[in-house]
Amino acid sequence: MERRSVDVVVMSDLHLGTYGCHAQEIVNYLKSIHPQILVLNGDIIDIWQFNKRYFPIAHMQVIKEIMNLLSKGTRVIYITGNHDEVLRRYSDMTMGNFQLTDKVVMEINGKMTWIFHGDVFDATTKGSAKLLAKLGGHGYDLLILINSFINWCLKAMGREKMSFSKKVKNSVKKAVAWIGDFEQTAAELAIEKKYDYVICGHIHQPQKREVETKDGKVVYLNSGDWIENLTALEYEHNEWKIYHYDEKQFAAAKAPVVTMGKKLPELNVVTDEVALFLHSLAVKS
Repeated sequence: MERRSVDVVVMSDLHLGTYGCHAQEIVNYLKSIHPQILVLNGDIIDIWQFNKRYFPIAHMQVIKEIMNLLSKGTRVIYITGNHDEVLRRYSDMTMGNFQLTDKVVMEINGKMTWIFHGDVFDATTKGSAKLLAKLGGHGYDLLILINSFINWCLKAMGREKMSFSKKVKNSVKKAVAWIGDFEQTAAELAIEKKYDYVICGHIHQPQKREVETKDGKVVYLNSGDWIENLTALEYEHNEWKIYHYDEKQFAAAKAPVVTMGKKLPELNVVTDEVALFLHSLAVKS
């Protein structure tokens, strides 16, 4: 598949290292684009739930594809989120085309765009509530794992997939209200700061809408996630759009054939080394 040239791509909430992560779909998407700038807007590696025993080759492949884009000249900006907050101790680090930061303001065609993960608005990620949030994260991961099995059965029977967590969120008024409050808070703060666009992640809810108050207006965007929605934000032709992954577009792409040989153990060694590094970060946090 020929790569599409895109000005800016924003992805968030990949949650590498969890059962719910659609790593192969992420790899397919990354292989299909050649952005000038790739913004990884938080919760890329889920250090909260990181387990050395679960970091498959497909998850390593995501990192490899990001590195591949770096080598091709793409500027990669990694914005920290709450699930990878341990990386915040290294914020404002720059190495070549790679930048690690907590937030970024970009001027794109004369428009000021404010990008940050969004957990700053979530009280459950701080203080004593943080432990409950971590426990809730494990429960969410289990729900996604069960959901994946059921969707596999539904697909085998020729039926459409379903999302348990989406149904739960949509049926609980408090969750819907919280999402609305999150978006409104981010938008109002962006208006106060005189930005044209504000981009968040965190709530796993892809969105693009204009918010107007008595003080002004702003376009609020959310890149969604790669657990349920499989979405990203793309900027090209002077416009932000929500990209929705369509597996039919990648159905023709054949999975790589792995043969037993000397190279396979080497790949496993690399996986273990990265896993040990991530585990050490999780322990320190």
